[in-house]
Amino acid sequence: MAAQSHTRPHPAAARCGAGARLPWWALALPTLAFVALLALILNPADAHAAGGDPAITQLVERVRELVAR
Repeated sequence: MAAQSHTRPHPAAARCGAGARLPWWALALPTLAFVALLALILNPADAHAAGGDPAITQLVERVRELVAR
């Protein structure tokens, strides 16, 4: 006796339109994390702790100048 196989509908086809929208925090949290990390990198108060390669220091200063415009 052969068993019958049941095919499932595709879940992507069932959730089209307004039901497939992202919640607000799915975009806000990564944006907030990016801004926080960028602020940590560009904070001039912590510049005294950076010693070592002057090329990296110059690059960070250049990015900070471009962002400040």
